[in-house]
Amino acid sequence: MSRDIWDPVTYAVYADERSRPFIELISRVGAVNPDYVVDAGCGSGELTVQLSNRWPGATIEGYDSSPAMITQARQLTTSIRFAVADVSTWRPDRPMDVIVSNAVLQWVPSHRNVLEHWMEDLAPGGWLAFQVPGNFDAPSHVAIRELCASRAWSDKLSDFTRGNPVDDPIEYLDLLHHGGAQVDAWETTYVHVLQGDNPVLDWVSGTALRPILDRLDPDEQRRFKSDLAKPLAEAYPARSYGTLFPFRRIFVVAQK
Repeated sequence: MSRDIWDPVTYAVYADERSRPFIELISRVGAVNPDYVVDAGCGSGELTVQLSNRWPGATIEGYDSSPAMITQARQLTTSIRFAVADVSTWRPDRPMDVIVSNAVLQWVPSHRNVLEHWMEDLAPGGWLAFQVPGNFDAPSHVAIRELCASRAWSDKLSDFTRGNPVDDPIEYLDLLHHGGAQVDAWETTYVHVLQGDNPVLDWVSGTALRPILDRLDPDEQRRFKSDLAKPLAEAYPARSYGTLFPFRRIFVVAQK
């Protein structure tokens, strides 16, 4: 991509809702005293600190492809090492005891190969834990795809057809079990209660829309979000207590 598309401030909106899957993911990791722990796609680093709290004796490293996110992470008061790196090409310099990846692999077309490499790079008995969104058929994503294909936007965005870039839990279990791992795979649909005038638009502005907005100039970005606001408000009507936003996520924890 032509520039760093990730904005830590925008992504931090609804931080509590975004952090819950991470906490539930690492709660299923059974490592007791790991020596080397990696957070692949660590973002702005706040959740990586949870790994340090869980395993205070470990050397912990976090990396992300976004320089803006890593700049933010390096401002944290922590001994964690943060670096800019690409999930698809990064390899550790020694065997890992734990590698965690939270809501990142959906952006990596080759992530199934990445998972196999990570399993190879684990120490005996090491743990791999990842979580990806499983909501690519949800009304939010359907609305985005339809708008990209519309007459107003097709000249710039008609090729933006990501479809469903992730597998279901059974497919991930098959992939990793064939390598001899013990695998725990499941899915959860969270029903977030969001606040604001059009909170689902705010949510996707920090995630699903980032590659789209990266193609547009500032005026086009404003117009695209304005065009998207109506179908999102119709798909997710506000209630007296907030806007309900169901969000399916897929979890996998494997021990080598």
